[in-house]
Amino acid sequence: MNFELLFADQPDREVRYTLTGAKGGFARTLLAQTRRMPRLVPAALCDLDLPGLRALCEELGFPATQLHECSSAAEVAATPTDAICLVADAALLRDVPHDILVEATGNPKVGYRVACEAIDAGRHVAMVSKEVDTVAGVTLSRLALAKGVVYTTADGDQPANLIGWVSWARTLGLEIVAAGKSGEYDLVFDPQTGTVRQLEETVSAAALADLLTLGDDIPATLAARREALKTLKTSATADYCEMAVVASNTGLVADVEAMHYPIARIAELADIYALREDGGIVQRPGVIDVFNVLRLPGEASFAGGVFVVVRTGDGPTWQMLAHKGHVVSRNGRYACMYLPYHFMGVETPISMLNAVLHGRASGSDRPAQHAVLAGRAIEAIPAGTVLRMGGHHHDVTGVKPVLLVRADAPTNVAPLYLAAHARTARNVQAGELILLDDIAGDDPALREAWLAGLR
Repeated sequence: MNFELLFADQPDREVRYTLTGAKGGFARTLLAQTRRMPRLVPAALCDLDLPGLRALCEELGFPATQLHECSSAAEVAATPTDAICLVADAALLRDVPHDILVEATGNPKVGYRVACEAIDAGRHVAMVSKEVDTVAGVTLSRLALAKGVVYTTADGDQPANLIGWVSWARTLGLEIVAAGKSGEYDLVFDPQTGTVRQLEETVSAAALADLLTLGDDIPATLAARREALKTLKTSATADYCEMAVVASNTGLVADVEAMHYPIARIAELADIYALREDGGIVQRPGVIDVFNVLRLPGEASFAGGVFVVVRTGDGPTWQMLAHKGHVVSRNGRYACMYLPYHFMGVETPISMLNAVLHGRASGSDRPAQHAVLAGRAIEAIPAGTVLRMGGHHHDVTGVKPVLLVRADAPTNVAPLYLAAHARTARNVQAGELILLDDIAGDDPALREAWLAGLR
């Protein structure tokens, strides 16, 4: 696809946007890219830390005179159109003339409210806060459709990237057996020292020297790798959250509620994500999953990228492609196609322009609740406990994420990020799913959005 031609029909159309969570890592990448795109104009930026937001903008090269801090609707109205409003109260965004809201707070309650206000005002919404999307994405998409605006995932983040890759494969008539992404941090094995490095942590794992190839028994090799690296964290709540968004937009669902999370080398993916009868780990076609990259020093990373594993069909075609270096399974029945990148806000302008100029979403225009991102208690949780959300991956205290097939889930299961910051209404035993009746003090509007999305 030629992206220059994609938006050539409206070359002079300026796109004005507002951004919440404007001091976060994603926001920085989007604002930095905005400096390179004159037609993309930040009309207002919202964050609780206004001094920090101002400092970030000035560091990125926005003139200090262009940055106007506003604490009231009157101050917003008085701001020149060529200036940028900096606000701490997201309610003030409704008074700013703009085309699209980019929601990146990561806060389910706030993000839902701000998105609803934008849609009600006839503005498009690019949803970066996957925590919001897993609870209310279906409802927000329906509200946007009724208002004649676009509700979309954001290119540059893994959900939109994977949705796009799945749609590419389906358009070509390829049968998807599995689709997914890599975890955030690679496992880098150094054969000389017998150690594995994950980000800043290094552990001894000499046993991996004999586990660098799959062997004949793939599940056994994967189990041995997991045992060798059992002290490292190889799953993340954010992964489950992202795959829940993909499920809503594609209909693909998790194979098992904890996902498989194999520790895998890139060249092995077509063998690992084969069906069980062909020696792989997948129980049925059409699943989503996450894997942990195992690589040697100096080998390329998957970079948080996305993949699809498909049935090959014509043998000679895929044998020729295998000779060209593509990842094909040892039995020739499966192939893995992948995009090894994750550019965050650097790529999000594509979704923003597509929504505003062409009225199209990066994800599905009619998502459905095919899966439920739920929580299962790790330990006994007494009644009255606040289920706090926090940390880099927005974990919920005392709860592990699970990705359930909606058809198999209890009808009253609580979505994980509705339960976040709520309190338990009864004692919850270790291993139990958190149900709607188990929580109190959650946001009523968000609960209603969840229930509406199920109808």
